Amino acid sequence: MLRTLFIAVFLSLYILILGPPLLLYTLVSRNIDPLYWAGLRGLLFFVRAVGVRVRVEGRERIPAGVCLFVANHTSSADAPAVVGAIPRRIAVLLKESLFKWPIVGQAFTLAHFIPVNRRDRESAIGSVEKAAEAMRRGQSFLIYPEGTRSSDGRLQEFKKGAVVLGIKAGVLIVPVLCSGAQRIMSKRSLVIHPGEILVEFLEPIDASHYKWEERDVLNQRVHDAMAAGLPPDQRPLGFPGAA
Repeated sequence: MLRTLFIAVFLSLYILILGPPLLLYTLVSRNIDPLYWAGLRGLLFFVRAVGVRVRVEGRERIPAGVCLFVANHTSSADAPAVVGAIPRRIAVLLKESLFKWPIVGQAFTLAHFIPVNRRDRESAIGSVEKAAEAMRRGQSFLIYPEGTRSSDGRLQEFKKGAVVLGIKAGVLIVPVLCSGAQRIMSKRSLVIHPGEILVEFLEPIDASHYKWEERDVLNQRVHDAMAAGLPPDQRPLGFPGAA
C-alpha cells in the first residue's frame, strides 16, 4: 500500500504542477506532443520508482504508418506498460468516465482520445466511427478488445469493436501481449507489487483484406494469435497449452 500511496501522492503533485501550463501551451500552440510525452514519461518514472520493470520485445514488428494496436487487459498496471512500449504517439478509446477527471480528462480530449460508453450500443458505434475517421486522417490507436480487465489474468473473449475499427479504417492490426501485470496489481486491488511486465508486439494482421461480413473471422484470428502467444496461465481455459 505504501507503493500505491507514493504513486497517488507524487503523481497527483506532478499533474497539478505540470498539467495546467502544458494544457495552456497545447491550447495556444495546438501541439499535443509536449503534454503527451510529459504525462507518459512522468507516469513511467513513478511506476519504475516503486519497483515495476517493463521489458519490451518485438518492436521491430511494428509497421510504419497508421496502425491499430490491440492489447489484452489484466490490470491497471498494464496500461502505462503498453502505452509506454509503443514508440509513437497514439490515441486510445477509453471509458467515458475517465474524461471527467480534472486536468487528466482535458489532456485526454486534447490528445484526441475518444470516450466510449460501453452501456450504450449506439454511442459505442459512434465512438468507433470517430476513431475510424481519425485513423483515416493518420492517427494510430490502441484498443482493448476484451472491454474490461480480466479477473484472473486469462485472455477473455473479444468484443467486435476493434476489428470493426480495423476494417473500417483499412489498417494493419498489431496484436500486443502484456504478461505479468496481473501479478503487479490485480483487478479490484490497490496493492502494487514489484516485478516485471513483459510487453510483446506480434506480427501485424492486415484488416484491409477482410470484409465487413468477415469481422467474426478476423476477430477470432486476432484473439487466437494473442492467446497462443501468452504464457500458459494467461491463455483461456480450453485453449491449447493453457495451464
